[in-house]
Amino acid sequence: MATDSTREKASTLLGLHRDPQLLTVVNVWDVVSATAVAAVDGTTALATASHSIAASFGYEDGEQIPVDLMLEQVGRIAAAVDLPVTADLEGGYGDAPGTIRRAIGLGVVGANIEDQMKPLPEAVAQVEAIMKVAEEEGVDFCLNARTDAFVLGKERDRGEVLADAIERGTAYLEAGAPTVFVPAILTEEEVLALVDAFGPQRLTTIGIPGTPSLAWQQEHGVARVSYGPMSQNVALTALQELVEDVHRGGGVPSTMRILN
Repeated sequence: MATDSTREKASTLLGLHRDPQLLTVVNVWDVVSATAVAAVDGTTALATASHSIAASFGYEDGEQIPVDLMLEQVGRIAAAVDLPVTADLEGGYGDAPGTIRRAIGLGVVGANIEDQMKPLPEAVAQVEAIMKVAEEEGVDFCLNARTDAFVLGKERDRGEVLADAIERGTAYLEAGAPTVFVPAILTEEEVLALVDAFGPQRLTTIGIPGTPSLAWQQEHGVARVSYGPMSQNVALTALQELVEDVHRGGGVPSTMRILN
């Protein structure tokens, strides 16, 4: 069974998703990025980014990183902060329920799990199995059931892709998932259609440039916005800009903060 602390953090995270106040999570990939983000006023939860963690160890995204290494890293992050942590665990590394059980044991209280557009009955069964594990562990686990309808449907009719996302997301919610993640550059009309189908505080989006503003999404019932690997890209961009400035004869910017 999960510890009392893990159960408390799980209930807190679920409550943050249910609150009409939009939950924003700027994704992290190691202990130093996690503690830096956690120290910012207004941060209420952390989310890891699988792409960023894999990249930091030299692996490509897409379950190329060994599951033991991924879990070790998310466990380190969860242990380093007092906030609830939800982890991006890709498709579950061949055993999504088992991976979730291990993650809960490390103090992780939520997760993204991709459907990878598996046959819908198989994907629904996976959601049910994950939520059964959460029940057995005694936690209000915040499964953010991800549908890859848009990610893998870029060559298809956009309306058909949206219909797939609605069908799959609705099925995952009925199977017990608290929220559904639909990563894509969504239009306002598409967000409204998804919220209408799922209900308020059930949809998670990604903050890709070109998506509706945070204020608009909060007003229209979106539960959460996360940022995936973009936060790491922002950090690495700042690093390259420092190098470029040094090459020009400059140096460390006056805005630098001492964080470790």
